[in-house]
Amino acid sequence: MKSILGLVLTVLILMHYAQSQTLKPDIQLSDSRIQRKDTATTIDNGILTLKIDVTRGGAISWLSKSGTARSIVNISDEGRYIQQSYYAGKSLDRKTEGQSSHWSPWSWNPIQVGDYNRNRAKILSLKKRGNELYVKCIPMQWDMNNKPAEAEMEQWTTLQGSVLKVHNKLTCHRTDQIYGDSILSDQELPAVYPVSALKNLYTYQGAASFTNAPVDNPAVVNLASGFWGIYLNVSENWMAFVDDNLWGMGIYNPACTRFLAGMAGKPGGEAVDGSTSYIAPVKKAMLTKNCVYEYDYYVIIGTLAEIRSTVYKLHKMEPQGTIENWKMRNVRRCMKSDNV
Repeated sequence: MKSILGLVLTVLILMHYAQSQTLKPDIQLSDSRIQRKDTATTIDNGILTLKIDVTRGGAISWLSKSGTARSIVNISDEGRYIQQSYYAGKSLDRKTEGQSSHWSPWSWNPIQVGDYNRNRAKILSLKKRGNELYVKCIPMQWDMNNKPAEAEMEQWTTLQGSVLKVHNKLTCHRTDQIYGDSILSDQELPAVYPVSALKNLYTYQGAASFTNAPVDNPAVVNLASGFWGIYLNVSENWMAFVDDNLWGMGIYNPACTRFLAGMAGKPGGEAVDGSTSYIAPVKKAMLTKNCVYEYDYYVIIGTLAEIRSTVYKLHKMEPQGTIENWKMRNVRRCMKSDNV
């Protein structure tokens, strides 16, 4: 995502073969209606309220307790939200073609919400059925001014109690001859921006994973130091930002044991403030010009104890070999992936 300086990020490794089927919709909106009238589509299961912004590629723009007016997702610019962001190829200087001087040189970087200049992704399809939402969009290249990426992003979101399950999919059909195909880089799976009022970071990095060993509470690295915090042995595959009452948001991606996390600005910020927290499960992979890449992740809302307990339940539900099977599927689709 836009704040990740110094990394040229490329493709992912995944998980389950999730909901690739088309939802039978309660609603199905045309592109013209989405772009001109609707700004968000909402689902509410009585525990959580979720909103996706249909003027910004269907990225997750709101997540709150049901019936409350406070979202804990930061949306202060197009680089925030909870959204898909991928990186491929070499970093290039394209300022003569409209590239931002602040984001140059830069690699091929499709963003679900829009570009640095607030040109936004185009919605191709939006469908809702009960507590499920499906959206498909043409993403924008982050560093370029109003340049759609040669790709489509799809997102399936489902509310399950206090858990948001998300399945992301990227389909590439690039024709460029400039970025290349042979760079193995990191991917954010996904990029998540909780509000900075959730200021306390927790995870587990020990050797006794899934045994209820004491959690770790690392110091929060501020982006002003030069980069986010880097965590290499997140052995239970989750991190969480919580408030002083230990309530907040956890991110679980069973395919990832490396995470980035930190804060930009100051603690105490809310949804539209410039300050924000940040979490991203990270994995290396190579994104080729004609590539399909997909993965699952979970957003869990609750106390720290509830977040970890939910992760344990989800972990027990993972079929044996699921991650390795998905890894091999994406190796075939994207040519190469890491084995971390």
